[in-house]
Amino acid sequence: MASDRIDSCSCKCQPMVRCEGLASEQAGKSSYDHRHGIGDNILRTFKKVYIEITSICNLACTFCPPTERKANFIKVEDFARRLDEIKPHTSYIYLHVKGEPLLHPKIDELLDISHEKGFKVNITTNGTLIAKNRHKLLGKPALRQMNFSLHSFDGHVGSTDREGYLRDILSFVRDAEEHKVIFSFRLWNLTQDNQTNLEKSRNRQTLEILEQEFNLDYRIEEKVEPGGGVRVAERVYLNQDYEFQWPSLSAPEDDGKGFCHALRSQAAILVDGTVVPCCLDGEGVINLGNLHQKSFSDIVDGERANNLVDGFSRREAVEELCRKCGYRQRFGA
Repeated sequence: MASDRIDSCSCKCQPMVRCEGLASEQAGKSSYDHRHGIGDNILRTFKKVYIEITSICNLACTFCPPTERKANFIKVEDFARRLDEIKPHTSYIYLHVKGEPLLHPKIDELLDISHEKGFKVNITTNGTLIAKNRHKLLGKPALRQMNFSLHSFDGHVGSTDREGYLRDILSFVRDAEEHKVIFSFRLWNLTQDNQTNLEKSRNRQTLEILEQEFNLDYRIEEKVEPGGGVRVAERVYLNQDYEFQWPSLSAPEDDGKGFCHALRSQAAILVDGTVVPCCLDGEGVINLGNLHQKSFSDIVDGERANNLVDGFSRREAVEELCRKCGYRQRFGA
């Protein structure tokens, strides 16, 4: 992959930068063969694997339901073992599913281990802890991209001092420039009624600060449509999109027709070792297996995993959670 490629997907990939999650290729037509073989050994390969390093978050955003799983941090030795497990399958890792990765007290050690084992790392963060952790991040060769979920400021009821929040983030971005890190500012809080967004000047305060920082001679919302993005500086992008809804078993079920890139371009590992098909299964509903009992290679080529992939090849969602996932509908039928 080119070093300046912007990944899309809290879930959260092209220069518009979409959900930390699913690839945006034409449904069913991947730009790479997701199964590679040497002799009789066939391996499922991924553009990225999400490794949740903590299930804990320091915010309570209205758009992000809290996990019902046990609060936990990954141990350094477990993280190293997980990298060994996934090494044949990918070279790119994302350090979250749920939780705020910068809460991990040893984030710097995790980045060092990632570099030692040949991985490039993407981090998605709400940005509130960037000043506290800047010394743990700056100059880390494994750090490829950082995504700042700026919509978390308004999404968290207790947020104060927008200017100070953005000042800390922008200071880090400036200092990281020499290290060639890619940055994405995310504002995923639009409503489907774009006229309402304009009337309410949604995100105007934040955008004005960004426009001043990067000396832009235009208003950002005039350049970017929902679901799209704009480059505001070298290796710095801004993306706006509609507010995201996490899939849930309590959500309405659709007809199950459609496609998804789960287990084609990505897989995810929760902090307790549970492997799930994608970054949107924050509760481990589609439990494919646990790394404490089976290898990653066996899990992603297991019966349940293959049934899911084969189902989407037929444009059919075989898992209940997938039939209740609105994000899948973005890929069409």
